[in-house]
Amino acid sequence: MGLELIRSLKEGEGKRVYWIKDIVVAVTRENMGVMRDIIHKYQHERISLVEAGETRHRSIFNGLKALAKDQPDSQLSKPEVVIIHDAVRPFVEEDVLFNIVTAAKEHGAAGAIRPLVSTVISPSADGCLDHSLERARHRASEMPQAFQFNVIFEAYQQCSDHDLEFGTECLHLALKYSHTKAKLVEGSPDLWKVTYKRDLYAAESIIKERISHEICVVMDPKEDEEPVESLLKALKNELNDVKIESGELCQAGRDIQQSRLAECYNFVCMNETWKLLNMLEESNLSILYPVVVISVNFSDLKLVPLSQKMESLMWIRQSAKEMKKRNILLYGLIIDYSQGEQKLRDSLREGAIIIAALIKERSSGLVGQLMVA
Repeated sequence: MGLELIRSLKEGEGKRVYWIKDIVVAVTRENMGVMRDIIHKYQHERISLVEAGETRHRSIFNGLKALAKDQPDSQLSKPEVVIIHDAVRPFVEEDVLFNIVTAAKEHGAAGAIRPLVSTVISPSADGCLDHSLERARHRASEMPQAFQFNVIFEAYQQCSDHDLEFGTECLHLALKYSHTKAKLVEGSPDLWKVTYKRDLYAAESIIKERISHEICVVMDPKEDEEPVESLLKALKNELNDVKIESGELCQAGRDIQQSRLAECYNFVCMNETWKLLNMLEESNLSILYPVVVISVNFSDLKLVPLSQKMESLMWIRQSAKEMKKRNILLYGLIIDYSQGEQKLRDSLREGAIIIAALIKERSSGLVGQLMVA
């Protein structure tokens, strides 16, 4: 944590924000190898590394100098607009970036702001209250910030050593040295900083919540439609704030073909589990976040005893260990549909509750378990 991310903006292709061409990360010398391993492991693209300085401003200046070189043999080129962002604010949304960049193009500089949640006071030398600021008239300066490249680079070139050692506000440098008044743009509540260890737990919770908001139900055309449709209805009743898509897997291609499945991290499979697992293994979907796969099996337990059914599904337990190494969390669920109409509805609702809990919790301890509803 504490790395400065300097993102240069030009037309180009990207996985998440397509209009960001290059990302320059300032990293301390002792962490350079670790960062290269992270880039390789998670297959990040368009990232260049520069050595961080001893202070925030010196790190940013090093990143700007890397972008300013504009050498023919360099992978970087001087951008029109540059975004400066903290790695400790991981939840910035694309629309915030877009609004700040748009404002920077027009005004030369722009930055995100948020209302103050606490009153700012100034203590005297003897530790007593000197004065306080009127909270309603002031704002907290946040990241990201964006600048026309020449505006911020020329400002850093004119900085004093005192600025580089003790300064913390890039917008102030643009005003002081480039005479550019920044446009202030209201930011989102997600711009908080991951600073302390407890913040990591909050960040993990936010990530779990975000990737749990869509479920893809993989259908088998040979499966009886009635229990499947009933389970879908029960899922929608149980997870009314979650987007649920359903469809069949494509027959052609080695990757997940359907666009609606490409960014989904939660799969409920009806007898198509092996095909989906093979597709997920060959895709890069599980590199960043764990993918949940729940293999749902409808069974008439009056005809096939539960012990026999569970024995036939032991492959789930055996495969789950290998899948876990690939960040794929595999679970099994048996739904008995040999009961009366009311009991079947109760089983489907219980199945929906189990599915919802597995997706929300993403528990590695339950991987490979066969549950019965």
